Amino acid sequence: MNRIKAASVMLIVLLIVFILAVQNGLLSNNKSVDTAEKTKYTATFLDIFDTRTEIVGYGATEEEFSNQAEIIRERLVFYNNLFDIYNDYDGINNIKTVNDNAGIAPVEVDPEIIDLLKFSKDMYDLTDGKVNVAMGSVLSIWHEHREYGSNNPERATLPDIEELKEANNHTNIEDLIIDEENNTVYLADPEMSLDVGSTAKGYAVQKVMDYCRQQGMDNILLSLGGNISGLGTRIDGTQFRIAIQNPDMDSDQEYIEKLDITDGQCVVSSGDYQRYYVVDGKVYCHIINPETLYPAETFAAVSVLADDSGMADALSTALYNMTIDEGLEFVNSHDNIEAMWVYHDGTKVYSDHFEESIVK
Repeated sequence: MNRIKAASVMLIVLLIVFILAVQNGLLSNNKSVDTAEKTKYTATFLDIFDTRTEIVGYGATEEEFSNQAEIIRERLVFYNNLFDIYNDYDGINNIKTVNDNAGIAPVEVDPEIIDLLKFSKDMYDLTDGKVNVAMGSVLSIWHEHREYGSNNPERATLPDIEELKEANNHTNIEDLIIDEENNTVYLADPEMSLDVGSTAKGYAVQKVMDYCRQQGMDNILLSLGGNISGLGTRIDGTQFRIAIQNPDMDSDQEYIEKLDITDGQCVVSSGDYQRYYVVDGKVYCHIINPETLYPAETFAAVSVLADDSGMADALSTALYNMTIDEGLEFVNSHDNIEAMWVYHDGTKVYSDHFEESIVK
């Protein structure tokens, strides 16, 4: 999907979330009545991770809230620039820099990149390879076809399977060499590239919310392109309430579940209603199964509820690529992780304790 279409989809997602928030007293025309001598405000940014960012918070004055929102924005921009695979930034060695030097030389990077890549390797191990940030060579082929097909739908094409298989020869995560002592990253395979799309946004949200907590901030709801995380509660002490979008974009039902999330919890959803394109009447989404090298097709969406946004982001991708039996066994065997699977006919399947957070 091109950026305009992607922005439109995310706008729909976030409007649903924040309309629901209005209905539950969280927002009202960007500003509500004073509660405990503080007022609710919202801030919106469109220049971070190529998506829409919404911040809900409280302040004794609008200036107080704006200062907090600006701190959050600056931290998100910091991570955006570090984790970018498409753009260069003056004075910054980022993921693109690492890719540009594949097979050439190690690149000295900010420790935050080291931490992200270590986390991403952990997610690879945890999911038995269902999440692999070393798949850039494969994902870039799909990205090119998706961008061209979205802009030229009558000429949309699929990648050649042999081309994908050749690219897949350069996705060995063991060729991602991390030197913590010298803060360097090296891709030993010159044809390899990193794509951190399955972990970067969620990881950034978690790091920013951790930072906010350390700075003494509270009562914040942050949504970065649908990666939604809460810090504290609403000002009246009640839990933040969010909505999960219906993946059927043609349905009159805008959302399929409402959840109350506790302090530190987050919700991340992945599905074929987000970034996709159509070839010969069939939808092909952006989530590529490492085993088939083609987009997964079983589910319309998977939503993960967890206490770590980075993990929720990675697992929403991994679960989308698993069978329902594999996914249920995985989620039900791990603490502090719950999930909901949605099939294309609207059927929903829940992990053991997901429904405990649903608002009846």
